[in-house]
Amino acid sequence: MSTAKDLYIIAMDERPGAGVGQGDLSLALAGAELIDLLAVQAASLDGDSIVPGGPYEPHDELVAEALSALIRQTPYESVEDWLWRRGRDLSATYQAALEAGGQLTRGRRALLPFGNDRLAVAETPARRRARSRWEAGEPTLIALATAVGIADTRHEDASEHASEPVHEDEAVITVLAIVNDAVTELEAVRQRRSIENAAFANVWRVP
Repeated sequence: MSTAKDLYIIAMDERPGAGVGQGDLSLALAGAELIDLLAVQAASLDGDSIVPGGPYEPHDELVAEALSALIRQTPYESVEDWLWRRGRDLSATYQAALEAGGQLTRGRRALLPFGNDRLAVAETPARRRARSRWEAGEPTLIALATAVGIADTRHEDASEHASEPVHEDEAVITVLAIVNDAVTELEAVRQRRSIENAAFANVWRVP
């Protein structure tokens, strides 16, 4: 399993009714993939640019896709650009992969956070791994989940995870900060579009 899959499972588990925005989660999933690549030295950061690392053969298909998606010639891609490019529709990709792998099942117990279909997290080793990391307060998973609005209410400082450094690794801190900035930017775009749409609708209401 991967941090991104663990994050998706936690999003399904913790917000089965209220849901998590597909765009927010997609950005965080792309950040999770990058953090995993950094951890195995398949990539590194030069400032905020992603530099491909040494040889690495992932056992996870989606991590392999993320690895193959790295820009391998200069100028290297920034973390922000990676999040927006790799993150496009990424939550749907993870949903499909988890469902195909039996980690998600269709039934009547839970509502899919991202649509009207009913989909639940299956009781599998994958879910137990994700829950174990979550219950242990694993910093990366907590920070990514908090970035998309999933609070770890078991810890008093849960609301601070997204804004405060939770690692000694500066590269991970950088990625987490940029994930938060991207999610904030996406919300600003949503609000701006909502205001524009409301203004346009009001034009047609004027007698």
